Amino acid sequence: MTPLERRVSFTLANVFALRMLGFFIVLPVLAEFARTLPGGEQGLLVGLVMGSAGLAQACLQIPMGWASDRFGRKLIIVLGFGCVILGALICAQAQDLYTMIAGRLLQGCGAVSAAISALVSDHTRESQRTKAMAMIGISIGMSFMVSLGLAPWLYAHQGMAGIFWLTAFLAALAIAMVLSVPAAAKDRKPAREAMALGPALILVLSHPKLWRLDLGIFVLNAVQMAMFVVVPGFLVRSADLALAEHWRLYLPVVFASFLIAMPMLRRSEQKAALHQLMRHALGMLLLVQACWLVLWMWMPAPYALAGAAAVLLLFFVGFNILEASLPSQVSKLADPALRGTALGAFNTAQSLGLFAGGAVGGWLAGMASPQTVFVFCAILLLVLLVLAGRQGFSSTPLHTSP
Repeated sequence: MTPLERRVSFTLANVFALRMLGFFIVLPVLAEFARTLPGGEQGLLVGLVMGSAGLAQACLQIPMGWASDRFGRKLIIVLGFGCVILGALICAQAQDLYTMIAGRLLQGCGAVSAAISALVSDHTRESQRTKAMAMIGISIGMSFMVSLGLAPWLYAHQGMAGIFWLTAFLAALAIAMVLSVPAAAKDRKPAREAMALGPALILVLSHPKLWRLDLGIFVLNAVQMAMFVVVPGFLVRSADLALAEHWRLYLPVVFASFLIAMPMLRRSEQKAALHQLMRHALGMLLLVQACWLVLWMWMPAPYALAGAAAVLLLFFVGFNILEASLPSQVSKLADPALRGTALGAFNTAQSLGLFAGGAVGGWLAGMASPQTVFVFCAILLLVLLVLAGRQGFSSTPLHTSP
């Protein structure tokens, strides 16, 4: 990487980290707080408090990605973070669930993931883009781990309002960091020649190999969410690890997985073998599902924690490889004039995967057994492996004209 590429990638990875920390930090405690408000006995309203931000993001990723193509990346990112700040301030003052839902919806309107990813792509060469996306993946993973440990402490000392005030502060800090990024050639002048949203979206969604990448991120996040519907229960009951202590397992495992995945990504790019590595990563995730079934049914209790740590390490190595590679491939495929739209569709698939994995995983665990969740995940991964075919995720660029 050139010094400019390193600077921009590091800055925007931190912007992503601040955004995702603000998103993740409410999750461990928000449902319990929502139950203390008037109407908190209604499960649907509590569910809407939890899911409304994600729903808004899924609806707006494509329009905001396209808007970043049309009007400039930094403008859209700043406006998005402005929505996050306003929504957080509303939630901090909320005295009922309906106000909380409104604030969460407004927070979700800050659907800037596609615009940030596109801005990273504008500043990096194709040969360095997977590294930049890996930095973003690391920042997201670390944000998740920090939120698990920080949220209960903050809630105990500052209450839910204090957490939302922190979210607003993090968004304001992210705006300052975005404004510090130098303008790329693409960003100096808004792309007034960019296609209208309808034709751009049709072109992006009709490209079969972009569909494959969108399906890849959908499956990846559906598997992650479905797994973590049942894995915490295994750690509590079979590994005798209290819920409040789970971060002590997750944090070192995720950190070690980055140390393993990064050299693998670097070597695969040097050897032009990234697509092969991505197929291997899918194989790792498929093996993980079989390992969880073995752990759940046959692992003796004294070894359950060590076994879970090993399986989680394998999972996060495969997950981090794909989390870094898939958006990198989308950015390489798409014409610069369609990059924000393509990444918007990609991030929409990601949000829908999180929703589907959580919903189906929870339904299966409740209606059947936790083991069926791993069977469900294995089926999704097998379908993706078959659709990827021998060529993996390789493809040719998408252009706005023939």
